[in-house]
Amino acid sequence: TDVLVTGYDIIFFWVIRMIFSGYEQMGKRPFHTVLFHGLVRDDQGRKMSKSLGNGIDPLEVIDKYGADALRWYMLTNAEPWDNLKFDESGVDEVRRKFFGTLYNTYAFFARYANIDNWEMPDQAGLDESLTEIDRWILSRLNSLIRDVRAAYDDYDIKTSGRLIENFVCDDLSNWYVRLNRSRYWAGEMTADKQAAYQTLYKALCDVAILMAPIAPFFADRLYLDLTASCHPARSEGSVHFVQMPAADLSVIDPELEERMALAQQASSMVLALRKAERLAVKQPLKRMLIPVISEQVRARLASVKDLILAEVNVKEMEFVENTEGIITKKIKPNFKTLGKVYGPRMKEIAAAMTTLDQSVISAIQRAEAADEAYVLQLPGGEVTLNPGDYQISSEDMPGWLVASQGALTIALDVELTPELRQEGLARELVNRIQNLRKSSGFEVTDRIEVAIAPNPTLQEALKQFGPYVCAQTLARSIRFQDNPAGAVEVEWEDGTLAIAVVKLK
Repeated sequence: TDVLVTGYDIIFFWVIRMIFSGYEQMGKRPFHTVLFHGLVRDDQGRKMSKSLGNGIDPLEVIDKYGADALRWYMLTNAEPWDNLKFDESGVDEVRRKFFGTLYNTYAFFARYANIDNWEMPDQAGLDESLTEIDRWILSRLNSLIRDVRAAYDDYDIKTSGRLIENFVCDDLSNWYVRLNRSRYWAGEMTADKQAAYQTLYKALCDVAILMAPIAPFFADRLYLDLTASCHPARSEGSVHFVQMPAADLSVIDPELEERMALAQQASSMVLALRKAERLAVKQPLKRMLIPVISEQVRARLASVKDLILAEVNVKEMEFVENTEGIITKKIKPNFKTLGKVYGPRMKEIAAAMTTLDQSVISAIQRAEAADEAYVLQLPGGEVTLNPGDYQISSEDMPGWLVASQGALTIALDVELTPELRQEGLARELVNRIQNLRKSSGFEVTDRIEVAIAPNPTLQEALKQFGPYVCAQTLARSIRFQDNPAGAVEVEWEDGTLAIAVVKLK
């Protein structure tokens, strides 16, 4: 038996006593491995004590945040054998970020599964209906199972928890579910919709099983809710009666995972540019340019092009060989790494990097993309630049925003045409109507009618994008009228807009 204990120094003496008792009564030790924290200190690193008045009542923390949030924080915030700095705000962050995200993902699944009365069918024939993003999340899931089981086997609970947390927050919720919402909205149970349900159901069930050793109560509730409503034939009375899933190595596709990781990186960079410039994601932009680093990276980005464009709301992605006039790159040395090798020459190297030609910087970036070193020829001799020995940045040009991250550089065209502006207004209107639907307690399938106070720019936009707004909000019609009955004032550009939403019977 393995035993996991969290506590103070007294635990050590308890362990010794149990070992002697085991040998005395049974002739063998009562357990093979014991893991326990050292001292639990406050957020400033001081030992908790009555004299300092910095002790924390664990029962109060459990009542406030839940036992599982406390366990998750303590078991994933430090190695079990290290002293632990306890910060209550960290427990709250775990509750909100991880458990909140996982619950919202389950709630999304349950909402539509209940509407469709969906149950988990026989798995036969599923592979034929899986989309690329389905195959990706299943590949990531099986990679997760493989890595989490290996970490558990090595008593590395911190790594296990963090792997699960990253998968749930970054891959499952923030990427897979967000990019696939429309598949669950389809009216009839198509093969594509069935594949989406089965994929998300499997991911949630396996996550519940994987997290059970760290968060036993939440995992049990999640697993039982999933199986009771969607797979009644499963007879296990608890997640703790279920064997850990085994990774299906045949499902793991490293190349697909690399492509999708590149899509996530590119999307993150563009969204960061938008945020810095205060360009709402609902506002479409014309194009983004990506300098060709290597044919491999180009092919990977091209294969996930549609996903990226949909995620960042940009119309076109172009690959360019020559970025002159659009992107100006700069490179500077990492003194910490290069200084260890070329200490006396660092002044020469730093000065040389300020004068490098754009073609040389691009060559260094291509070497980084291939995870290779680049040999820089300088008067004082060769300098070998490995990835991490330098940092490449880019300067913005008029009408463009530029970002670099590692070997990837992206230029974003931020010029707004009248048509792009109108489409942005239509998307903003969809958001306002959807918020009113939600605050009014409407079901996701309810049809509505919409009345809006006159607004010339919005009226012009809806001449072209009216059908899009109706389709997104399930509105049978949208009309403009003075003082619409039951209207609610919502924020709109520099003022407000009166909108009335009525459910159709």
